[in-house]
Amino acid sequence: MTGKMTKVTSTLMGLLVVLGPAAGDPQRPASAPDDPVLQAMKIELERSKAHLKLEQMAAPYYIDYQIVDVEERVAEAAYGALRSNLHLRIRFLRVVVRVGDYQQDSYFRQGEGVYDLAPLDDDEFALRDQLWLATDRAYKVATEALAAKQAQLKQMKIDQPVDDFAHADPVQHVEPLARLDADATAWIKILQDTTALYKTDPQVQSMTSSIHSQAVNRYFVNSESTEVRTGATSYELRLAASTQASDGMQLDQSAAYSVNDMKDLPTADKLLARATEMISTLKDLRAAPVADEEFRGPVLFSNHAASAVFADLVGENVRGLKPNLGQPARTRGAFASSYKSRVLPDFLSVVDDPTLASFEGKPLLGHYAVDDEGVKAVPVSAVENGKLVNYLMGRQPIRDFSSSNGHGRGRIPARPPEPSLGNLIVTASETVPRAELKKKLIELCQQREQPYGYYVETLSGLRDPRLLYRVWAKDGHEELVRGAVFADLDVRSLRNDLIAAGDDMYVTNRAENIPHSIVNPSILFDELEVKRADRNKSTLPEYPPPPITPAE
Repeated sequence: MTGKMTKVTSTLMGLLVVLGPAAGDPQRPASAPDDPVLQAMKIELERSKAHLKLEQMAAPYYIDYQIVDVEERVAEAAYGALRSNLHLRIRFLRVVVRVGDYQQDSYFRQGEGVYDLAPLDDDEFALRDQLWLATDRAYKVATEALAAKQAQLKQMKIDQPVDDFAHADPVQHVEPLARLDADATAWIKILQDTTALYKTDPQVQSMTSSIHSQAVNRYFVNSESTEVRTGATSYELRLAASTQASDGMQLDQSAAYSVNDMKDLPTADKLLARATEMISTLKDLRAAPVADEEFRGPVLFSNHAASAVFADLVGENVRGLKPNLGQPARTRGAFASSYKSRVLPDFLSVVDDPTLASFEGKPLLGHYAVDDEGVKAVPVSAVENGKLVNYLMGRQPIRDFSSSNGHGRGRIPARPPEPSLGNLIVTASETVPRAELKKKLIELCQQREQPYGYYVETLSGLRDPRLLYRVWAKDGHEELVRGAVFADLDVRSLRNDLIAAGDDMYVTNRAENIPHSIVNPSILFDELEVKRADRNKSTLPEYPPPPITPAE
């Protein structure tokens, strides 16, 4: 604590020289006069623009302030009992000062911004004092960062220099403040009742259920005259259960529902039905054979499972991430050298469109109007007929892409924005009805004289199928198996081995990190490798679980 206080005191003394006390304010901006947070940010920004300059140091060419106000309610139950019930409200503050110019500036290492907690009370002068101090710190680290960056660049030869920061038109966009719906009290009994179902199967070793409600209000102003206030809510309901097979293999099932309006969450009856289904599935998994053979052949992914494939193999790689200083690559990721090249089969195209609030009547969590760098969101056609034609961009340019397309988004707490997904939509110009995809899988097996192919119903990450079935070529019946992983599910197989897509578009909302949505059909691979997972098995409990009824 002493070190922190010394640092604050030192910063304060330095800033008294740079700016002076909060007196002599410029005329107050006229817009959004009823919001003290936005007003405090704008007033202090004008003071910084007018007075922030150290002797023998360049004045900032760009400044931005961001405050993120987060309210959260989290309730969790396990084994039929409430385990936690928390209510949190917090504000994060981030200040960025850029020294130099758009071509070469100080946004490097510690120069990427200063973070702190902001007052919860809408006290204009408390907010301004904190912004004042943070601006001083950000300016000083920016001047040091620019010197370090220039020293490092002198040791490098860069053939195709790219600007450090993109110009953007000023935006004025003020939305209503977001508020949480009624608190989660009504959900507590539902969570308890749901997890109490573990009593129906003594071999279920854990069962949890939770609801996470979040309201996020973001305030953003910058020296380019941009002024943004956005508000969004999200509600995430999760179920999880686990068990062990007789050979010690750990088995688990989970389900998640993420929406932006509480009324779109499943009802209590539907949640109980889903939990009952999970327990039944765990029982089936315990009895299922282990997939211990080496298999290479056709694999069909449900639309739900395919969402993980597209999110990880396409979504992560169409982000235009600026490479590290001095690196010649266009961007980072598997598509760094794939611009204008084929990355998917020619019947697939991919658009990321944050402007959509819903898809075929289903709400999309990745909807937003303005990104976290104050740039209006626009649809981006990233892949057209299999060819990569664009990247999702924030305000850090990369080679051949000099401007933002409104995809710069920051995680909570107030981390630096980077190119991120909004609503990633995968469409096929040629589709096959879902039932026909299974027939096609069987036909491929018969042509190759393979006894079966595989069907993936749910997938965790890219390697671990949670629900995997053998589809027997002789009669089409499905057999549940466990303990398998994919060995070669990657961008190469996605480009070369994906041969068909269904007509069953599915929406997956993801609330974690940066809220986004994936919309996609089921897909069929001509050939993938499935093999037994190399997992350490746990020993089974040495004695039975406690009785589920009180002892007499």
